[in-house]
Amino acid sequence: MNAPAGNGIFARARLRHHANRAAAPADAHVPEKLREDFSPAANQKALHEISAWRDYRPGDLAELGQLAKECGLGAVYYKDESGRFGLGSFKALGGAYAVQVLLQREIFSKCGARATAPELEAGKYREHTARVTAVTATDGNHGRAVAWGAKRFNCNCRIFIHAGVSEARAGEMRALGAEVERIDGNYDRSLEFAARAAEVAGNHLVSDTSTAGYTEFPRLIMAGYSVLMSEALAQMNGARPTHVFVQGGVGGLAASVAMFLWEQLGAARPRVIVVEPELAACLFESARRGRPSAVEITRETIMAGLSCGEVSLLAWRALSLAAHDFVTIPDELIAPLMRMLARGEPRLEAGETGVAGLAACLAACAQPEFKNALGLDAKSRVLTIGTEGATDRELYGAILAGKNP
Repeated sequence: MNAPAGNGIFARARLRHHANRAAAPADAHVPEKLREDFSPAANQKALHEISAWRDYRPGDLAELGQLAKECGLGAVYYKDESGRFGLGSFKALGGAYAVQVLLQREIFSKCGARATAPELEAGKYREHTARVTAVTATDGNHGRAVAWGAKRFNCNCRIFIHAGVSEARAGEMRALGAEVERIDGNYDRSLEFAARAAEVAGNHLVSDTSTAGYTEFPRLIMAGYSVLMSEALAQMNGARPTHVFVQGGVGGLAASVAMFLWEQLGAARPRVIVVEPELAACLFESARRGRPSAVEITRETIMAGLSCGEVSLLAWRALSLAAHDFVTIPDELIAPLMRMLARGEPRLEAGETGVAGLAACLAACAQPEFKNALGLDAKSRVLTIGTEGATDRELYGAILAGKNP
């Protein structure tokens, strides 16, 4: 693997960095309100349920020794979510789990039965589940996870996508039986459509974005995401990361990761760096302004899963205390890094959104001022999260062939 040294595209990359001065001190206890939103018991329940699903296996953790050496770091790990339940992303841990819990609650309210996941899969309660419709909006991966959960557990699914979502991703959702509707505008606009459609039809909005008064499903989804961190810590065999680079988006994954580490490791928790595209940096702007702040998306980023203009309020409440740094990266880093990982050792199938955290790490290490600002050195053990594989095969193939979208 030809890793970036102190020159080239990573050394020239336009990075923005905001150090979160509001971050809680290392020895601070988790505030009670955040403990309610990110309950260790809820995380444990999600792990118990999801690890019992048919075909469950932990996502791989790759150690990138050559990259660590080139970057002057102690270790670099890449949590590879490309094989998760055949969906190619970590999102099944959240969206599909939320669908399961939704159906279990609906069945209990209708007939008092406590349905299990195997019973839902077997169609035991189909007379009830067939009347339930899960509605969501998506950039691609979350919608696919909800659609997969709906098919697996025998309910209906309706998904709203925006103009920037590829037809390949829309086709994947339709293949899972979802009704997919494309609207004009961006992700935030599609979420408005989904919320309104669910309310009008008496359906259930299964969104990963928390807004005022809407918290139940975002909480469940973030609990599901915590499974990957539980796996990662176990896979590190006693080692602990000093830094975690995690993708932003609306903030759900980043908040889940940061809060899980705070709860599990306390004062030994790593430095959490939230990474966003410079074209869709709502968390960065929120951190800079000290309050939830929306940004207008005027051009779509190649990192499709991170093309979000408004933060999830629950996620922001956590990240405002639990995240240490916010970083933005340019799109031009993505395609070269995808090709490098595909041709390296180990060979990694990494999608456009999946490489964002690693891209930020490599660019920071190639620029001394950023490397120092993030406290990266020869003792650092860096964990990055490869949130997706080739979720758009056509685009992935074009990038590997040398085309830069």
